[in-house]
Formats: sequence, C-alpha cells, structure tokens
Amino acid sequence: MPLHIATPLIESPFLSRAANCPVWLKLEALQPPGSFKLRGIGAACEEHLRRGARRFLSSSGGNAGLAVAYAGRRLSLPVTVVVPETTSRRTVELLHLEQAQVIVHGSSWHEANLLAQSMIEPTDAFIHPFDDPLLWEGHASLIDEVASAGPTPDAVVLSVGGGGLLCGVIEGLRRNRLGHVPVIAVETAGTASLNQSLRAGKIVDLEAITGVATSLGAKRVCEQAFRWSQEHPVRSVVVSDRAALAACERFLADHRLLVEPACGASLALAYERAEALVGLRRVLFIVCGGATASLDQIRAWAAGLP
Repeated sequence: MPLHIATPLIESPFLSRAANCPVWLKLEALQPPGSFKLRGIGAACEEHLRRGARRFLSSSGGNAGLAVAYAGRRLSLPVTVVVPETTSRRTVELLHLEQAQVIVHGSSWHEANLLAQSMIEPTDAFIHPFDDPLLWEGHASLIDEVASAGPTPDAVVLSVGGGGLLCGVIEGLRRNRLGHVPVIAVETAGTASLNQSLRAGKIVDLEAITGVATSLGAKRVCEQAFRWSQEHPVRSVVVSDRAALAACERFLADHRLLVEPACGASLALAYERAEALVGLRRVLFIVCGGATASLDQIRAWAAGLP
C-alpha cells in the first residue's frame, strides 16, 4: 500500500457560483501530512528504502519536510529536515511531532538547501522538495484518480512553487491521454519564478522571495517545469497576497477546510472570477493544502498588508 491516500474529488457549489462555471476540487489537503507532497515524496522514500537508504535528508519551507518526516516515521527511518528562518513555529512543531530532527538555517529555501546538500552521507537519501522524476511520477497519481472518476475538465488550476506539482499533473494528464487539457499555473506576486521565467523566455532567478506564501518560495523553478510550459498548454497567472489570504478564509467558511496561502493563491481565481476562467465549462482545482499556517496567522498576515 502506498503512503498516500486516494483523496476525494467533489464538485463545489460555492466555487462554482463564484467562478460562474462548474468547479471540481481534488482535496489533497486531506493527505495525512496535510498536502499533496506525500504522493511523490512517499513514493521516493519507499524507493530509496528499497535501495538501502538509512536516513532521509531534506530541505523544505514546510510541507515537503512534513511529508518526508511522515514517510520516515512510517518506514522507521530517521529524518533530518533543514528549513529556512522564515519557517513558522507551527511547522517546526509539526516536524518534531513526526519525530524529525530540524535544523534552521538561512533566509530562504535556497540557503537551507545548500546546507542540506553539504550534509549528505553515503547511506542517506536526499529527498528534494520538487525537482525529482520520482516525485513527479508520484504526484501524477492524483490525475490517475481524476481520470478514473471523470468527468474530464476543461482546465486544471494549481499553485506553483518550485514546479513539482506542475510536472506531476502534466505527466498525469499525458499518461491518461489528456495532454490537450490546459494547466493554469498560479503564483503570488512575491514568488512568481515561473511567471518571470516565461516572460523572459528562459529560467530566471528571483532576487528575493517576498510575501506570505512562503511555501511557494523557490527562487528558481525547476527546469522540467519550464520545459513542460513550452510543450504543454500552460497559462501563468499571478495574484496578490491579499487575494490568496481572502481565499483561505472563504474556503474555510465554505468547505470547513483550512489551507495555507500557497493553496489560497489558486483558489483565488475562482473567488475573484478571474479572466483565466472565462469560457471554461468545467474546471478542476488542485486543493494542494498545506499544514504550516493557522487561521490566526492568516488573519494576522491580512491585517498587516498595506
């Protein structure tokens, strides 16, 4: 049995009314560690265990580390996670709850990742948070579930950080003969590495990660995500922090499910009736989840916006 669960696929009358078109939700926030990350990371951890790994090592802004820690606990292997200084106290507490060793280092995921890479021992398996074909293959399983349940969406809406979910969803669409279905890739203004790369026509590094959606905080999108954006119909959309936070609160009221701003970014397209949804007859939103933010924190972030 895989470490992840098959998550519900439901139609949302609330988001359908807001978006003015039928909206379906793939509820990845219900994965045991709280996000879609477990699909790919769980599969990668199981594969590395088969290859003889004796410790899992990861760098993460939060959710990837939680998935590695959960997998390590379930597979009875020790886990070390290096997180940046922007990581919330709640995230560190959750990592400790999953029995992981936590090291806080650097002002961004990039710096935390450099330290994690320097710590790799011969019997370690380094679990990258988004840039690994093992992850993409695992994440693609969520589209397998959608395809087996039907109906086929006119578009898939998802949030983009480093690009792991984007790669997995497109791989899943392709292997289920849905390569014609476009993906609407959403980022916040302070984390828009994919958007800026597409505008430049090449991969670019952000000077800094800003804003509240720190789980999307990769300064550079992975090469495969950029490549897929050239080969598959992908539309990039950027939303504000305020829109992402408002979507988190509205989604909680509508579906009794708390997600973090990184997920709220994609949900904001429905609540704000974004132009990217105009003319679509059926839209699938990947509710990627996230366990690293509380309602009090979301409201504090909103109150602090200009």
